[in-house]
Amino acid sequence: MTPPLSKRWQISQPLTSIAAQNLAQYPPVLQQLLFNRGHATAETAQCYLDAAPPPHSEPENMLGIPQAVERIRHALQTEQTIAVYGDYDVDGVTATALLTQVLRGLGGSKIIPYIPNRFEEGYGLNREALVTLKEWGVKLVITVDCGIRSLPEAEFAQQIGMDMIISDHHHPHNELPAAQAIINPKQPGDEYPYKDLAGVGLAYKLGCALRGEDGLGGPLLAGEMQAMLDLVALGTVADLAPLTGENRALVRSGLRELQRGQRQGLRSLMGAAGIQSGGVTAMDIGYGLGPRLNAAGRLESAMAALELLLEQDVQTCGLLAQQLDNQNRERQQQTRQIQEQAEVLAFKDKIDPFLLVAIHPEYNPGIVGLAASRLTEQWYRPSIVGQIGEETTRASCRSIPEYHITDALDACADLMEHHGGHAAAAGFTVRNENLPELLARLQAHAETELSGLDLRPALVADLEIPLRDLHPEIIAFQQGLQPTGYGNRQALYVSRGLKVERYRVIGKENNHLRLTVSDGRITYDAVAFRQARWAEDMPTHVDMAYNFELNEFNGRTNLQLNVRDIKPAGTPD
Repeated sequence: MTPPLSKRWQISQPLTSIAAQNLAQYPPVLQQLLFNRGHATAETAQCYLDAAPPPHSEPENMLGIPQAVERIRHALQTEQTIAVYGDYDVDGVTATALLTQVLRGLGGSKIIPYIPNRFEEGYGLNREALVTLKEWGVKLVITVDCGIRSLPEAEFAQQIGMDMIISDHHHPHNELPAAQAIINPKQPGDEYPYKDLAGVGLAYKLGCALRGEDGLGGPLLAGEMQAMLDLVALGTVADLAPLTGENRALVRSGLRELQRGQRQGLRSLMGAAGIQSGGVTAMDIGYGLGPRLNAAGRLESAMAALELLLEQDVQTCGLLAQQLDNQNRERQQQTRQIQEQAEVLAFKDKIDPFLLVAIHPEYNPGIVGLAASRLTEQWYRPSIVGQIGEETTRASCRSIPEYHITDALDACADLMEHHGGHAAAAGFTVRNENLPELLARLQAHAETELSGLDLRPALVADLEIPLRDLHPEIIAFQQGLQPTGYGNRQALYVSRGLKVERYRVIGKENNHLRLTVSDGRITYDAVAFRQARWAEDMPTHVDMAYNFELNEFNGRTNLQLNVRDIKPAGTPD
């Protein structure tokens, strides 16, 4: 099998005459962009452009929050020791930092943030940690970003005399754990209007309820919780929660908080990453801040990332930020090594498997998720990469839109010790004696679900447009779409029959392409990341799918095309 060099291009349907009439107040290109995102009336279009949260998004409307608030206020009033129990990824770390800061701000003097060590404890609640917290005098455990599938651990907490509030955005199983309150809009009976908040989003809603604020994330948001939105933006974007509905409202407001630069730890981290705080974007989180915060938990302990988010001393923050930056470089190197080895293992038995599997005793369990992501990105197949221990194997899974990986794991739940996740990402722990049967069943499940499908990544373009009609004001129209990312894609255009005036390979590893294209009337510079292969046989004329953007370099700003795919002119979509 060779990597899928070409993608399926899908050109969005032109807007209807009724939609054009309803959206007449907007320029034609913006009308099409709005229509493609499901907004065919002036009212819904304006809500989208304003990034307004859905109606009835007040925190008290979420099942479990009123009960959680009552129990937490009692703990604060009676000076009970409270543990905030998180996870070691960015979503879990930001959620832990946010709720810890809120509880301390409400006068909590005995607040213990706890994040399990990935290598010694694994994901989520574990009995040993609960015993330790009990010894530390903890009376109430509040989970953030974990716990919804930890039924035995929640029951154990009850047995040793600790109350528990579970706040978790992952999909619940058929049975819910025993707890004083469960906060998860995906649980049965919860009528909260938005179901896709990240773990940090749920922590934020709980914090707003504790402080008596509505926390809707709109442009007029005020109150103590506004300062927490930088953490909400970080965790939401880094966890690939969809940037739709309330998430989009919270992240847009959170980006403004990041741009204000009030949190010293994040200012230091932006400095280490080479990001200008005044213009930080969701993309900066996804490719700059998120990976550095994640690196701590992937290689050692996530406590350094948590400390950075809570620390205000400039010197300490600088040292922590540099530590995370160094760990991120090490993480990148390890990821490349594991990915190369994983590709060999994944294709060892089959030329074109429906499910890529690479499991090895020497893999770093903190890196396997990234290696699985790279495999899925390169080969467009669901992937499992894991590390075999003495008794159990822990693995991370990544998937494609055509395959719900957590549903696949649910179908094999009888073989695993633990599992859980989302449609596109999941993880599991299995005893080694059950591993062969588990993998065989998952392979069969993937073949049944994916056989006969066109397994090529799809690029959904907003419209075809001649290069000469690509005016600078389109950049301004696109600002209304922000923040873009998972679930709210960037505007994508297609132009055909472009003459390639010149091109050259760029980048430290010579894997990118810089080129200039023309339609005979206007010329644009373009950059094609990870597409240097075209330099070996560049057609004279090409069709291109691209994002239209501003490029800032060495103090100069110019318009450019960020090329997502290239085809010889006239190639079928």
